[in-house]
Amino acid sequence: MANIQTGSLLRGRRQGDDPGRPIAAALMLDEVHEAVIAQSHQRCLSIGLSRIRAPEIPPFVGRDLVETLDHNRRWLSLALPMMEMLHAEVARTPCMVVLTDARGTVIHSLGDAAFEAEASRVALRPGVNWSEPAKGTNGIGTALMSETPILVHADEHFLYANQFLTSSATPIFDPRGSILGVLDVTGDRRGYHRHTMGLVRLAARMIENAFLAEALPHVLLLHFHGRPEHLGGLMDGRLAVRRDGQIVGANPNALEQLGLSHAALRTRTVASLFGTSVDALADHFRRADAAPLMLRRSDGKACHACACFDWPRWYAAGRPYANSLPAARPAASGPSRPASQQTQGLRHLESGDGRLQSVIGKLRKIIDRDIPLLIIGDTGTGKELLARGMHQESSRAAKPFVAVNCATIPETLIEAELFGYAPGAFTGARSEGAMGKFEQACGGSLFLDEIGDMPLSLQARLLRVLQERQLTPLGGKRSVTVDVALICATHRDLLGMIEAGSFREDLYYRLNGLVVKLPPLRERSDLPALIERLLGQFSGPPALQLAQDVALLFARYDWPGNLRQLASVLRTAAAMADDSRIIGREHLSDDFLEDCERAALTRRLPAAEGAPGQAAGTVPPATIKEAEVETIRRALEAAGGNVSAASKMLEISRNTIYRKLRRQTA
Repeated sequence: MANIQTGSLLRGRRQGDDPGRPIAAALMLDEVHEAVIAQSHQRCLSIGLSRIRAPEIPPFVGRDLVETLDHNRRWLSLALPMMEMLHAEVARTPCMVVLTDARGTVIHSLGDAAFEAEASRVALRPGVNWSEPAKGTNGIGTALMSETPILVHADEHFLYANQFLTSSATPIFDPRGSILGVLDVTGDRRGYHRHTMGLVRLAARMIENAFLAEALPHVLLLHFHGRPEHLGGLMDGRLAVRRDGQIVGANPNALEQLGLSHAALRTRTVASLFGTSVDALADHFRRADAAPLMLRRSDGKACHACACFDWPRWYAAGRPYANSLPAARPAASGPSRPASQQTQGLRHLESGDGRLQSVIGKLRKIIDRDIPLLIIGDTGTGKELLARGMHQESSRAAKPFVAVNCATIPETLIEAELFGYAPGAFTGARSEGAMGKFEQACGGSLFLDEIGDMPLSLQARLLRVLQERQLTPLGGKRSVTVDVALICATHRDLLGMIEAGSFREDLYYRLNGLVVKLPPLRERSDLPALIERLLGQFSGPPALQLAQDVALLFARYDWPGNLRQLASVLRTAAAMADDSRIIGREHLSDDFLEDCERAALTRRLPAAEGAPGQAAGTVPPATIKEAEVETIRRALEAAGGNVSAASKMLEISRNTIYRKLRRQTA
């Protein structure tokens, strides 16, 4: 296990986003990385692993896999949306996003179909164990052993069979410091990007923050940071505090800021860390409009803080402790609550686009009218945001909003996920049974995303539940009455699926009381407003701004991943910008910049002449690379050989020009 010093160095290296760091520091980081890899190889040799052949460890299948998924159910549901976000960011490279449990067993993956076929050669798929004893040195297994983020690239893998891979992996910790699992992006070694590790670490932090709030729901969650604009964002520290002031959980940012381990933190209280009582914090933050507080840590450093908690439940038990310590003083400025805790309805989605405004107007007419809603739109267009806004403006707003992505739940589990199951319904089931999503949403709203991916065999049962408003859990005998407002969404052509026999016609007409279509981001007129709003969420006041050339780049980009891609790009850029208030090209990930430049070149490709069946103004795929080079040469000729002028003319970087010309002559 790596010590704390080694772990912090690795964290610094994987964020190594400072190109001007001293050579000596870079060499030290490289040496630490090499030492971790060497130690891993030594462990593999010491247990007798062969570099030629992996141990034959049978994968989890069927009931064993169901049991593993059920054991990790609580945090898996929080991790899946983050995996989708991460997959959207790396989707244009040959790779897959992988999630494992604490033993290294893969429990979920998302990836490029072509690369998944390649990965199947080395059994990188759900149910297979990728710990070091099973697969030698690799991102997943070595991250588990070192308990730090790790890049394992090419021949750093112990097994020869795995050396075509590059793997960026980071462990995910629960609020008490135990490892829940590993988040990993594994791809073809030729597709390596230096920003991948940063993206993986950001996604892991989001999972940890979400699990901290989910696992400890009845505590006061204290957010703190030295800079007020980071409150409620990915950079703040978060502490779970009991009524007696004891610290019972923390995220990694809190540990780093306080310089404490989980074990040391559990011996501390709010009073010993910040010089104020938990009652003083609760008294202040029970108001929805409470301003952040200025606190002083035990090491003398000042920090800004805000808190969220269930005030009625907190005070229902009475106040057992008198406030004998001085209250903290309000800070001058900053957000009053984390952005994730603010109530947002349909009004929050209004940002000036006419088509979206028309959609919102239609939705307001059916609120509380018991009319099913079907939202159609490309992946990432904000279908769930629209559904949440609908729920929050309805009379059901105080009840749960439960979202289910039908495409991400294994087919063998989706029935139990939706309808629940009775005690002992199947091997691996919880002894007390489990409540399904329909019951969880009772009185509120149920959002079934990607309804077109629901197995045909389950569609009949869903229809029956919707008609009868009753369900029977798997293995159960008692019917349960369900009262939910149903909202469904899909990016698929359901009418085409009906013709193909893969979607039930009767279910379709039961779901489409009102059908609305969300426009893709490239067709919306409110991109600047969306960027401003997202940057405000990710960075806080004063919000980050885009450099002029970056704003122009964004305006001309097609955004194939829509709002999800825009949010991911801005979230990463905000993290990379650090102390800078202006986001420049240097803060954007390499693969995004390459995609923008590829799109800019494509817009200027010459039309194909005489190609049968080829649309005018397009170029056959086989000649795109040659046409790109020809376009660059024409621009250079027009610019008199001036590379800088040609790059501005084409809206691509000088490095791209050099790289494409070099590949052509290689």
